[in-house]
Amino acid sequence: MPVWLREYSWRQTGSAVYLSLPLRGVRVTPANIFCADQYLKVSIPPFLFEAILYAPIDDTNSTAKIGNGIIFFTLYKKEVAMWDSLTLATANKEKLQYLRENAVLKAHEKEKEETKAKKVTKQEHKKYALEATMKLEEAERKRIEDLKEKERQKVTKELALWKKQQKDAEKQKRVQKEGELHQEVEQLKEKKKEKMNKTRIPNEETSETRLKPTKGCHGSYSMFSENLKEEQLPAPRSAATIKINFTSRVFPTALRESRIAEEEEWLRKQAEARRTVSADLSEVEDLKEEEKNPDWLKDKGNKMFATGNYLAAVNAYNLAVRLNNKLPLLYLNRAACHLKLRNLHKAIEDSSKALELLTPPVPHNEHARVKAYVRRGTAFCQLELYAEGLQDYEAALKIDPKNKTIEKDAEKIRHLIRGTMQDS
Repeated sequence: MPVWLREYSWRQTGSAVYLSLPLRGVRVTPANIFCADQYLKVSIPPFLFEAILYAPIDDTNSTAKIGNGIIFFTLYKKEVAMWDSLTLATANKEKLQYLRENAVLKAHEKEKEETKAKKVTKQEHKKYALEATMKLEEAERKRIEDLKEKERQKVTKELALWKKQQKDAEKQKRVQKEGELHQEVEQLKEKKKEKMNKTRIPNEETSETRLKPTKGCHGSYSMFSENLKEEQLPAPRSAATIKINFTSRVFPTALRESRIAEEEEWLRKQAEARRTVSADLSEVEDLKEEEKNPDWLKDKGNKMFATGNYLAAVNAYNLAVRLNNKLPLLYLNRAACHLKLRNLHKAIEDSSKALELLTPPVPHNEHARVKAYVRRGTAFCQLELYAEGLQDYEAALKIDPKNKTIEKDAEKIRHLIRGTMQDS
């Protein structure tokens, strides 16, 4: 049976009630106090205090101070009035039970509403934090793009200035060369004149007499004739520029060395992969347009990988793959993350999928195929499947035989295989 607390004191004003409840030698916490709009209860087993208040109070703003063995309540009235007593003295047992149960029910409903409001507030805060993070990332991306644009404009100006300087230098060289050629022509003319003057027969007495035409020459004059015309040298050729146009090519190989059918198939597959986006995923409905772009997600995954956040990079690649599962670079980059996280079987699966999509083999996808073979071979070696790993490294060497790093790694794997065979 509970011990009822009957000793208390109270006073009132028109707007508030002040209740003092002494509790000597008892430790009281806020959890021991329950207050509703017309019900007040203090339960500290085995002690119990209960009061059905005379009129409703504002339980939200009312307070209780615990200290020095006393609980001091400040209860604010909902209506300004003077009470005849602290509790309802005329209420029967059924009414008291009803008021008690109603107070508990209202308290539960109020607690549910507060919990729901807290949940909504938490979701709003989380959404605000996510939007703020995305805005910061967008601002950072825009800043980087602005820096790139400024750098591009700067490089473009420098390139234009360099071209202009080269053009002016070539023009100056051309003018200088034409001047030198003109001087050489003039010198040749002077030498020719001097040579012709030396070959003439000097005779002052017959200087005014012209040589007679020789018989049988039909009016032709001698080479010593004063009317012999000077030999005219041709003018130097004018400089010109020959324009050569090359057939535009997507691949670096020459047209005569290319495999047109395989290259066209590769370009067609890449174009189809770019157009294939799964738009029926429910989890992407709340994302922005750029976040639904697999290329944007791939770049974001690359940034996460560069900072060492491999799990976040895997999440970005996972969503990109769900949006478009035809891009081989998504599987190739995710395989690199799995290698870092020691998810070796997943790294093998992603590398194999990338090799499956990197068909037909053309010069445009050589670099990606080399990476796929090396990453799958690395995963095999870390699983101690050295024979399978060596096959992948040798396949990479067939594509890029000048890669010294891959050649050294393949040689190390051969030594490991020999050592394993000798131990067995």
